[in-house]
Amino acid sequence: MGEMADPIQFKDEGNKHFQAGEVDKAIECYTKAIKLCTDKKVLAVVYRNRSAYTCILLCSPTAIDVDAADVKALFRRCQALEKLGKLDMAFKDVQRCSTIEPKNKTFLETLRRLGAEIQAKLKTTFSTDSRVQNMFDILLDEEMDKDKKEMAANNLVVLAREEAGAERIFQNNGVPLLLDLLETGKVEMVLAAIRTFAGMCTGHKARVRGREDRELCSIMAVDNEDIALATCDLFQCINDSLTGGDRRFYGKEEALVLDASKDLKSILMALLEMVASKKVSGHGRDQALNLLTRNVPRKDKKDPDHSKSLFTIDHGLKKILKVCGQIPDLPDQLPMTENTQLIASVLLDKLWDDLRCDPERDNYREVCDENIHAINALSGLLQGPFEVGNQLVGRQGIMEMMVALCGSEREVDQMVAVEALIHSSTKMSRASFIITNGVSLLKDIYKKTKNDKIKIRALVGLCKLGSAGGDDYSMRQFAEGSTEKLAKQCRKWLCNSAMDTRTRKWAIEGLAYLTQDADVKDDFVEDDPAMKAMFDLAKSKDKTILYAVACTLVNCTNSYEKKDIMPELVQLAKFSKQHVPEQHPKDKKDFIQKRVKRMLKGGVISALTVMVKADNVLLTDQTKEMLARVFLALADDPKDRGTICAHGGGKALIPLALEGSAIGKVRAAHALAKIAAVSNPEIAFPGERIYEVVRPLVSLLHPERDGVQNYEALLSLTNLAGLNDKLRVKILKEKALPEIEQYMFEDHDHIRQAATECMCNLVTCKEVQDRYLEDGNDRLKLLVLMCVEDNEKLQRAAAGGLAMLTAAQKKLCTKMTLVTLQWMEILQRLILHDQPQIQHRGLVIVYNMLNSDDNELAKKLMESEILEILTVIGKAMDNPKRQIVIDVARTCLVKAMDLGLIKPFTTP
Repeated sequence: MGEMADPIQFKDEGNKHFQAGEVDKAIECYTKAIKLCTDKKVLAVVYRNRSAYTCILLCSPTAIDVDAADVKALFRRCQALEKLGKLDMAFKDVQRCSTIEPKNKTFLETLRRLGAEIQAKLKTTFSTDSRVQNMFDILLDEEMDKDKKEMAANNLVVLAREEAGAERIFQNNGVPLLLDLLETGKVEMVLAAIRTFAGMCTGHKARVRGREDRELCSIMAVDNEDIALATCDLFQCINDSLTGGDRRFYGKEEALVLDASKDLKSILMALLEMVASKKVSGHGRDQALNLLTRNVPRKDKKDPDHSKSLFTIDHGLKKILKVCGQIPDLPDQLPMTENTQLIASVLLDKLWDDLRCDPERDNYREVCDENIHAINALSGLLQGPFEVGNQLVGRQGIMEMMVALCGSEREVDQMVAVEALIHSSTKMSRASFIITNGVSLLKDIYKKTKNDKIKIRALVGLCKLGSAGGDDYSMRQFAEGSTEKLAKQCRKWLCNSAMDTRTRKWAIEGLAYLTQDADVKDDFVEDDPAMKAMFDLAKSKDKTILYAVACTLVNCTNSYEKKDIMPELVQLAKFSKQHVPEQHPKDKKDFIQKRVKRMLKGGVISALTVMVKADNVLLTDQTKEMLARVFLALADDPKDRGTICAHGGGKALIPLALEGSAIGKVRAAHALAKIAAVSNPEIAFPGERIYEVVRPLVSLLHPERDGVQNYEALLSLTNLAGLNDKLRVKILKEKALPEIEQYMFEDHDHIRQAATECMCNLVTCKEVQDRYLEDGNDRLKLLVLMCVEDNEKLQRAAAGGLAMLTAAQKKLCTKMTLVTLQWMEILQRLILHDQPQIQHRGLVIVYNMLNSDDNELAKKLMESEILEILTVIGKAMDNPKRQIVIDVARTCLVKAMDLGLIKPFTTP
């Protein structure tokens, strides 16, 4: 190589090394050619070639300097600059390229693409920067108008929800400014600052550091519901960021906080201090308890770490019990809302459920035993961990003390004692004790007291005792007609809008017990004002009412769990003189249906949708389960499902089917299946919600679900699969295909038909087609044999599936002839069927076989009786009812003529 003196030879030698993949030798040759070359055009070519292997940004400029019109060098530099992220410089190079060669499509497309990317980048970067700076300028301007400042503060909230905006606020020293907004004390400013902090802290551990938990708690302690709720959301964002609850990726900042345990412990201690502090408002206390309820107990019982629950019991159980023991009507009590004590009871219950062994539960009981200084605290335990409260009530003298307090001259004592009696008389033995010892006392209190709060509680106590026999018609505790009188009084109190919500709530509590009696149910649903009053209260801010309303609705719709009793066992019980529960005559199906119609007419769906939306820990899994049961009962009649959808019932069912108890999720999913099976899913579940419905429906295909649930789930999935490809893919992603295939082998005709119809709608997916192309299974054979079943709907679905499969995959036409020897006979039966829909599907299969590129198969078809059948159908006179069949037969004959298998014929 050293003997060569011609730069052209060095260039050519470099090209050879280039083609051979010898990069180092190629660069060496190009470098020697550059040193020897004097021709500018050749020199530009050599520089360009070397730029492919050396640093493009160093070599291409040299080539461009030599020949400014060298578009290849320009374009290579453009590509390098684009990869380095220097879009503006890359844009200039490709712009010069397009000027030199204005018709080059590659240059024009790159120019358009880079222009769009630059605009998008400018929009996200400079727009965000300028907006953040503009908001800061307005907030820092002391002479700026108040309204403009509030608007600027709210705009910061919106910017903080985007990562780019949150980062700019953080980098531009926005934290001190937000702290200044908090110091103003103005509600709008404080809210804006808190919400901006929440946006900045969401999913970002680094920004969470440096906060002051006690200061945040002092803000949440303010007597303002909106501020307390906003601060609660901020605490939740911080907790999710520290625990990994927010799973988004935020770059290298993820590694900055390695151990979050100290931060989490600090938050937990700050919240526990708030629980029993007199400086905390009722709204602040509610949110502190809400945060503890959401974040302390394990969400998954399989998680072995429940240290947060143990820590809370050791450091906060006494404080929670103190909240439960407060009596709002007495002086010097903790500030509370109407929800506070029930939220505390829910927290007590969740902490108890989170314990794993007997020593832990014994410790819990001991702490409760040592710190129960008031009957009211016992009521809190009975509403929460009933097992603990039940054990304490069972101690000698407790029940007697409650009854004695009912006779106290102090109204507060009476009120507290009556509430405790109501909560403790759940067990039949206790109810019997109170009936024997306390009914006359409750009646006296009810008749003599002038305090409405005590009167209604005494009434509810009588209601609960009167319903102690449940729905057993033979176990009535009071005389005939007494429960109806009690219910009438409850409805009267309920309709009295002059009374406060908390007092009227007790009327619903009474009805929740009394509506176990069928006579009371009928009277209640016939009383439109009472029903409307209950629905209106269900929509109010007082969420302690949710459970009582749900109980009442469950009773009125008879949607509670009830085991079927075998007639033989009833006879055996009677023979052995054992008690046999009796059904009330008005609890039969026709009465239940009438009640459901009345409730739908009265607006029950709108009330249910509001109840489901309650973002509150008081919407417990048990309450959700009852709401799901009510929805299922309301959706029983297909004629009513349109009404449910029209009032938003379909949307409300989705969260119930995704979260809650196992039974509740199944009931809600079943209600969804009933709606989706007969309604237009796009109307029932508008927008993206339609995709959320798939998972609950697929869950109903589990073998443990009953046949009705399987069948209605298959019908609804068939309906969804017929809408679009995106939904079909979603069904497959939820792993529904194996379950659907399994049900195609089911003995039950309806389930097998529904599964086949669902598969028919899914075969347009490539994944499904591939399963039918696989060897070693009977999927295709099953479809072929189903075409001769007696069930015409099953025939139609199977033939439809085959028609679409053979159209999409020509190989299946040949495979179809191999799976069974009777394929020709089955095909003939299809095209001779008296049902046009089935006949049409059979003819489409024939056409697909003729069009399958398998000449032997096409020839075999035309040599069989199928040709004669096609001819007869094709020669038939035009008939609107059968025209589609005639047209397909003629198309088959035309295809056969094109293949040269038959000669043309003349139609009459």
